[in-house]
Amino acid sequence: MSRTLFVTTALPYANGSFHIGHIMEYIQADIWVRSMRMAGHTVHFVGADDAHGAPIMLKAESEGITPQELVARYAAERPQYLNGFHIAFDHWHSTDSPENTELSQEIYRRLKQAGFIYSKTIEQFYDPVKGMFLPDRYIKGECPHCHAKDQYGDACEACSTVYTPTDLIEPYSTLTNARPVLRSSEHFFFRLSDPRCVEFLREWVSGTNTNGHKRLQPEVLAKTREWLGSGDDPQANLADWDISRDEPYFGIPIPDAPGKYFYVWLDAPIGYLASLKAYCQKTGLDFYALLDPDSNTEQVHFIGKDIVYFHALFWPAMLQFAGLKTPDALNVHGFITVSGEKMSKSRGTGISPLRYLEIGMNAEWMRYYIAAKLNSHVEDIDFNPDDFVARVNSDLVGKYVNIASRAANFITRHFDGQLGFVGDTSALQNELAETARQVCTDFELREYGRAIRRIMAQADVINQAFDAAQPWVLAKGIQTADEATRAKLQDICSRALAGFKALSVMLTPVLPVLTRRVAQELFGATRDFTWADAAVLPERVEPFKHLMQRVDPKQLDALFEPPAEPVPMPGGEPIAEPITIKDFAKIDLRIARIVAAEEVENSDKLLRLTLDVGEGRYRQVFSGIKSSYKPEDLIDKLTVVVANLAPRKMRFGVSEGMVLAASHADEKANPGIYVLHPWPGAQPGMRVS
Repeated sequence: MSRTLFVTTALPYANGSFHIGHIMEYIQADIWVRSMRMAGHTVHFVGADDAHGAPIMLKAESEGITPQELVARYAAERPQYLNGFHIAFDHWHSTDSPENTELSQEIYRRLKQAGFIYSKTIEQFYDPVKGMFLPDRYIKGECPHCHAKDQYGDACEACSTVYTPTDLIEPYSTLTNARPVLRSSEHFFFRLSDPRCVEFLREWVSGTNTNGHKRLQPEVLAKTREWLGSGDDPQANLADWDISRDEPYFGIPIPDAPGKYFYVWLDAPIGYLASLKAYCQKTGLDFYALLDPDSNTEQVHFIGKDIVYFHALFWPAMLQFAGLKTPDALNVHGFITVSGEKMSKSRGTGISPLRYLEIGMNAEWMRYYIAAKLNSHVEDIDFNPDDFVARVNSDLVGKYVNIASRAANFITRHFDGQLGFVGDTSALQNELAETARQVCTDFELREYGRAIRRIMAQADVINQAFDAAQPWVLAKGIQTADEATRAKLQDICSRALAGFKALSVMLTPVLPVLTRRVAQELFGATRDFTWADAAVLPERVEPFKHLMQRVDPKQLDALFEPPAEPVPMPGGEPIAEPITIKDFAKIDLRIARIVAAEEVENSDKLLRLTLDVGEGRYRQVFSGIKSSYKPEDLIDKLTVVVANLAPRKMRFGVSEGMVLAASHADEKANPGIYVLHPWPGAQPGMRVS
C-alpha cells in the first residue's frame, strides 16, 4: 500500500560551512527517501538552515555585518554541497522566515492556552561590559568539582561534571573577560514536568508508528526512560524548559512580551514544519491536512545522537499539546570518526566535503562507503582511508562494474547487442526478485550495511558463474561455431547482464547518478529504476561505456594534505588587514625543541617532527619543510610553534600544532623555506609575545 511520508534531517546551524557529519546524515536520509520512492511511496523531503541564536548574532557583530547577512552567506554555500553529493531535498528553507515566525508564535499561543506556559523571575549572569545576559557557553571559570581552569558554564570537559554557571569559581565572560554579575529577569517556561506531559511522553517513546515499527531505537528508548523515570514517579526526572531569551537576541519575538525572544531550540524544530509549509505553498499541497493528528502522513526525522533530548522529549510534547501530529519515527545515528578518532570541526579533525569534491573525488564513492558502514543502531562509523580505497575499488569496480564491462562486450561484438536466454529463466528472475526484496526491506529498516553485503554477495554469485562458464573460451571460435555454442555464449552473458541490471536497481538509492547512466546508456531505459525492475530481464544492451574510475590512493593524500602554513610576506608586498591586540593574544606561540625528525613515507612535502613544548609530554607536528631541511639537521634545534592550533587529523596521523617558517610568495623565483630559530637561551615552553 502506498504511503505518504514527511522526512527531515537535523537543521544545520547557519554560522559555518557543512562538515562531513552533515553530509553523512543527509546521505543516510537521501538513500532512505530514494528507496521509499522506488517502492512507490510519496515522500516530502525538506530541510532548512537553523538561523537564530546568540552565536550567530555575536559572530555577525564581530564581522561588522547583520545576522541576516551572515546566514545568507552560508545559505549560498548549501547547493554546492547538496548537489555535489547528489542529496535531493524537495525544498530547503530557513528558520528566519515568515512561515517559521507565524508557526512558532501560533504553537506558543496554543501551548499557553492549554496551560503549558508560565513565567517566573530567575537570576542569570549578565555581562556588564557587553550589556547582555550570557548563555552558559559564553561563561567560563574553574570547575567546582575538579578545579580545572577555563571550563564552560554548563559542564566540565575535564571531569564531565554537570553544573550551573553560578557554581563556577572565578567566572568570567568569554566575550569581554569581565566578571559577570547576577541580575533578575522574567523568563517563560514550558511545563515539561507536567504529569500530563510525562504520561504522554512515556506512552509516546514506547509506542509504535502507523506502519507498525517502534518509534525509537532500543538505545534511544533506554535513554528516554532514564529521563522519564518510572510510573511511580509522576514528576519523572524532567525539569521545566526555559523557552525565552532576553534582548539583544537574534530570534523570533514572543507575542505580548516586549524584549523577549524564543530560545533557538523552540523555533528550530518548528523550522521543519515551516519548510514543509513553504513547500506546500509552492506545490499546492494542504499543509494542515498533512499535519492533522489523524492524518496518515508519517513524520520521520533523521538526527544525530547529540540532540535526542530535544527531539524525543520537547518536540513531541510541543506538537501534542499544540494539537498537531507527533513524529512517527526518530532515526538516530552516531558520529563519524576518522581512523578511530572523533571528528570535530573545532579540533580540526574533520574531512572537508568541499575539498573532497574540489580535488575530483567521486561523490558516489563516499555515498557507497557511508552506506556500507551504516546500520539501524546508534553507532559511530569510522572513515578509514585505506579501507575506503580497498572497499570502493574492490566492490564497486572489481565486482559490480566488472560484470558489465566483460559481459556487454561479448554481446555487442557477437550478437549486435541482442540478449538471449536458453531454457527457463524463472529461477533466475525469482532469485533476483527475492534479493531485491530483501535489500529493499534492509534499506527501509536502515540496515544499509546489510543491504550492501547482500548486493555484493549477489555480485560474487554472478561473477563466479561467469568465470566458471569461461565465455572467453567459447568466443574464440564463435564465428564458425554451431548455433548451440553461440546460444550458450549469448545465454552466459545475458544472465550476467540480467544480474548486473538487478544489482543496479538495488544500488540506485546509493548510486543514483551511476545507475541512471546504466539505465539509459546501457539498457536504453527512459526513466530511473524502481524496485520492480530487478526481476525484469533486459532484451538489449548498448556498447559498454566506462562507468567508474578506481580510487587513486594519492587522492586520499590530497584530501588530508594540511593547509599551507602561514608565512611572512616579503618586503614591498601588501600587509594583511589590521588586527587588534586581542586578536593576536588568541595565538599562543611557544618555544619548542625538535626532539626527533623523520621523513613521512609517500609524502614529498612533509617531515614528522617530535616537539618538546615544555608540557611534560611530546607533540607530533607535520611540517611541509622537507624540500629545505634534512631531518638530522633539525634535531635538538629550537623553533617556534603555534601551540593552541586545533589538532588536525591527516592520513599519516594527528598534527598537534604548526611550526612557523618564512618563504617567498613566488616560490619558483625564490625557492626556500626558513624555519624560525630563537636565539640561544630560550627554553621549551616559553611564550612568544
